[in-house]
Amino acid sequence: MNTKILDNILLALVIIGAINWGLIGFFRFDLVAFLFGTMSWFSRVIYALVGISGIYLISVFGRIRSMKDA
Repeated sequence: MNTKILDNILLALVIIGAINWGLIGFFRFDLVAFLFGTMSWFSRVIYALVGISGIYLISVFGRIRSMKDA
């Protein structure tokens, strides 16, 4: 899979996670739990994918830095 495509997919997941955290912070409303159930297996998979996506996207900082140096 092309790295740029993977980056875009994972960035979309992280944005969805950030919106969910914003909803939790401002309105005490967990959209993922509302849609899929409180800590159901599917909501746990979504939370895990968002977390893994965030960890992976840390590498974007290194790639941006290396592009500046080139």
